[in-house]
Amino acid sequence: MTEVGAGAAAEAAAVAAESPSEALSASVARRLPRVPGFAEWPGGEWPGGGSPKEEGKALRRRVPRGEHALLDLDAARPDAVAAVEESNLGRLADLTPIRVGRMAATPFAFLRGSAGLMAYDLARTPMTRIRAQICGDAHAANFGLYGDPRGGLIIDLNDFDETLYGPWEWDLKRLATSLVLAGREAGADEDACRKAAHDTVGAYRRTMRLLAKLSVLDAWNAIADEELVSHTDAHDLLGTLERVAEKARANTSGRFAAKSTEPTEDGGRRFVDAPPVLRRVPDAEAASVAASLESYVTTLSEDRHPLLSRHSVHDVAFRVVGTGSVGTRSYVVLLLDHRGESLVLQVKEARPSALLPHLVTAGFEAPQAEHEGRRVVLGQKRMQVVSDVLLGWTTVDGLPFQVRQFRNRKGSVDPAALAADQIDDYARMTGALLARAHSHSADPRLVSGYCGKNDELDEAIATFAVSYADRTEADHSALVTAVRAGRIAAEVGV
Repeated sequence: MTEVGAGAAAEAAAVAAESPSEALSASVARRLPRVPGFAEWPGGEWPGGGSPKEEGKALRRRVPRGEHALLDLDAARPDAVAAVEESNLGRLADLTPIRVGRMAATPFAFLRGSAGLMAYDLARTPMTRIRAQICGDAHAANFGLYGDPRGGLIIDLNDFDETLYGPWEWDLKRLATSLVLAGREAGADEDACRKAAHDTVGAYRRTMRLLAKLSVLDAWNAIADEELVSHTDAHDLLGTLERVAEKARANTSGRFAAKSTEPTEDGGRRFVDAPPVLRRVPDAEAASVAASLESYVTTLSEDRHPLLSRHSVHDVAFRVVGTGSVGTRSYVVLLLDHRGESLVLQVKEARPSALLPHLVTAGFEAPQAEHEGRRVVLGQKRMQVVSDVLLGWTTVDGLPFQVRQFRNRKGSVDPAALAADQIDDYARMTGALLARAHSHSADPRLVSGYCGKNDELDEAIATFAVSYADRTEADHSALVTAVRAGRIAAEVGV
């Protein structure tokens, strides 16, 4: 049984024993297939008796909402440089200086690459023990636009490398902290930065309460993109979102291929070296990646097979991506259709979630994933309203990978480049998106019951976010000092 919801399930069983019709309903519920990796339906068995909202309220006595302000750093906490060095283990050694250089750029960039270090700290903070499918790396730059199958644009979370079934507070505290750091980098004053953290929690709380009032089906499909800005009162963001959307529509496989490939004598195309970001790979390595697509196809629904079968593989290259992901193995695969039009797939190594050991420290069950690429893909599908139709996983030379479309009309807002008066709007929008994503796996009635109607939780997490932003600035400073002293190698500006 999950940590929360046992009381409701026991009450439901007692009622079912008294009524034949209800007993039949309970019997059917017991036979419903469980979500892989979930011991029970998240938030308690669905359907169930009792009141999840009242259970959530009761949790406030055990974990008062004001306690979420607490940040008690463990004396055994690894120093920032040691944490970065540990997170580099298993990565390609020639690329880790690029990763370090990117993390050393700003405190916000350091936070982006240090999900594991923050999870170490979060494992020692108060938790309700309500769990959801969490992003694991829900900082403010991991939200953005991407294309849906019908040509529209979706706004949602868009990075799931660290996803797992864990405490919902970890995502929310990471998001709030990132907004403080992004605001400081953008030049906003401290009041504006704290308000952004406060309001992202408020938007999360209000959205969860809204979802709790809807039918399960309506809540599952909320929130329509065209209503999102008005729902969060983020009107100052409209112009920024329109500009990002315009760029996103042009950010396609075809455009990337046109810039990054050249024609071959046989009428095909191949990638052009652009080190260190894009480089050609030996034929044997390219052949292994191309061969892995055969097992990848089996992870897709069968209606996608004709789409891929009308393309042929023409080339494979290695491409460096992200901040936290730098040093992992990541390939782009060029496919062409009968007209020579491009489709580019990204085949990206999936390492175990950096949060996993800290989840165990916090006292949660955390089984090892049977395939890390599968973990990432299923986590993404559990959290997004609409996901990439070509999202799947495979294995290359014994290592797990996720596969997805590359440049699928993706666009993102750089929160550190927003005007000071837009940070708060962006905070509310991302807070609402995070609540919707969590509500797919945690009962919104339960979470909403805990969060409540007043801003006690908002104030507490805002206090935490400011304190943790200060801690991150100190960690970043330690990394910069280590780079200058030659303790750790960094390649800056790549």
